[in-house]
Amino acid sequence: MGALITTARVRTWRTACLEQTGEPTVVNAYQILRAILNTAVDNELICRTLTGHDCKIAPSTYYAHHERRSTPSARTVRDAELKEQISEVFEANYRVYGARKIWRELNRQGHHVARCTVERLMRELGITGAVRGTRVITTLPGGQAERAPDLLDRDFVAAAPNRCWVADFTHVKTWAGVVYVAFVVDTFSRRIVGWSAATVKETVFVLDALEMAVWQRDREQHPVQPGELLHHSDAGSRYTSFRLAEHLDAAGIAASIGSVGDAYDNALMESTIGLYETELIKPQRPWKSLSQVELATAEWVDWYNHRVRHEALGDRVRVRIPTAGPP
Repeated sequence: MGALITTARVRTWRTACLEQTGEPTVVNAYQILRAILNTAVDNELICRTLTGHDCKIAPSTYYAHHERRSTPSARTVRDAELKEQISEVFEANYRVYGARKIWRELNRQGHHVARCTVERLMRELGITGAVRGTRVITTLPGGQAERAPDLLDRDFVAAAPNRCWVADFTHVKTWAGVVYVAFVVDTFSRRIVGWSAATVKETVFVLDALEMAVWQRDREQHPVQPGELLHHSDAGSRYTSFRLAEHLDAAGIAASIGSVGDAYDNALMESTIGLYETELIKPQRPWKSLSQVELATAEWVDWYNHRVRHEALGDRVRVRIPTAGPP
């Protein structure tokens, strides 16, 4: 044993372990002791030898320090549990939730945790929420055709459902060609009440989205009442067409048209489509066909309406908003 623990050997280990701190500590002594234990097993003899070389450590100190290093701390255990829960929430929500939404969801589930803790653990996991990019403007003016006035005037607050719907569409590039996806959103609850997808950018596909919205409200026993609903869109040719105007008039729905290429005139719809592109379309590219886009869009709309909570709605999901009164 004495041959194994020579003065030169202890000094070598001591020098290596003290390069960073410059002063002997229990941690330094522990590191030296663990290194020597590769060839020596008498802890008490090693501790006496180290103490004689200005690295004081008692056997009890060594065992206590070793126990602390071997047993995970309460924080380490808690962090491991939270990381698993954070990953579950992240994966269950299209991998788009940021720290704020994950923090809110964890607390709703009964896991009381600080937002800064969620942010720290997300950094350690290497995950981040989706970041919205700049949307490409697809609106083309409807020529010289007479169009409806802007009755909304950027007021996206409604007193009840079926008072104001906003509409717009976007495009998705697929291997089989471009797919156009139209949406209709109720400004009262921010809920997507209708949508449609097509490979041809004609009035019929925005009409399909509108008809789905009307059917949806009928099915839920909250039918559209003639003279109560405003349908607002931009000045694209699909929305200024005679066919759509005729359809709206027959249903007793007032038409409202914003200006050309001004996102603020239809800001709520721009925001919804921005989320659709950021949360679904961009992360899952490349898209192959119309049917693939339709299926994925149906699943995303269901998630968006039934699971995503909105701060402006009192942190509630869109389908649970009351049918009257302020949201």
